[in-house]
Amino acid sequence: MATFYPLDTVRSRLQLEEKRESKNTVEVIKELVNDEGFFTLYRGMVPVLKSLCCSNFVYFYTFHGLKSMRAKSSQQSAGRDLMLAALAGVVNVFVTTPLWVVNTKLKMKGIGGGSSGHGGAEVPFDGLIDGLSYITRTEGVLALWKGTMPSLILVTNPSLQFMAYESIKRRLMAGKEVGAQLGSLTVFLVGAMAKAIATVATYPLQIVQAKLRHGHNYPNLRKNANMFELFIYIIKIHGVKGLFKGMEAKILQTISTAALMFVAYEKIAAVVFQILLLQKKSQ
Repeated sequence: MATFYPLDTVRSRLQLEEKRESKNTVEVIKELVNDEGFFTLYRGMVPVLKSLCCSNFVYFYTFHGLKSMRAKSSQQSAGRDLMLAALAGVVNVFVTTPLWVVNTKLKMKGIGGGSSGHGGAEVPFDGLIDGLSYITRTEGVLALWKGTMPSLILVTNPSLQFMAYESIKRRLMAGKEVGAQLGSLTVFLVGAMAKAIATVATYPLQIVQAKLRHGHNYPNLRKNANMFELFIYIIKIHGVKGLFKGMEAKILQTISTAALMFVAYEKIAAVVFQILLLQKKSQ
């Protein structure tokens, strides 16, 4: 996440700043560095990393808790695991959405409020706890769960990725011998394609999610507009392409992260293999 955080910054800025043109990712990065300095690319990174730790803990704790409960009553299967993963994702959304509402606002801190076209006033807090407290005092506790609806729908993203992966894999395996396996590079490329497909399919929800969490800057739309009102309004003023603003940066971030994880996996696997080989020779 930290390695490719600048791509996430570009995505957020394109999603929330109405006045910023949807240029390619490299041009936006150059523009941000020239106008605001290099470190603007890492604005809000520490709170995001803290929130990711909390989110991963909640998700995996819930998933394994549900899995252990199911193990006592029935056999395990891929379908059941997918269902439990979705349930764990729903729990994670309800528990951690307040953190992401604060993070979305922190990413835009110090940029100039509504004057830069991203809506809302200057952010008067510096961290997660301070942000949670401030939003509760000024907007009410329910404001911490803005964007929950699109977040719940986005829980389907891994399911879409899994279906896309299996569909592409079946096509590649058609006509091959029973028991044949795809190569490591092919598996990675298929996984990257599946993730890209799932990202494109659900990206409009991410646009609306960001605007609900941070607040929009549309003068002709009520302040507390819901998800459907935002969808309709964005299409009305920007066309369908407005629902995909910043998607290039998101796909680059997703694929780059997957590539880094794949390379790290291969390196770690090679080291473990060498250690096991040395242990076997010494016996």
